[in-house]
Amino acid sequence: MAKKKEQDQESEHVPGQMDISDHERTFEGFIRFTVWGAAISIGILIFLALVNS
Repeated sequence: MAKKKEQDQESEHVPGQMDISDHERTFEGFIRFTVWGAAISIGILIFLALVNS
């Protein structure tokens, strides 16, 4: 009986009405982390190039 109710609820899903705020917040965090990581890596490479020359 419980499976039947779950299937009925799933079939009533309407595209575009799902709350995706958690997904958006996670994606923004991932992008922020990636940008900071790339910037720090580039900064370290520049520092190493200047010190060794």
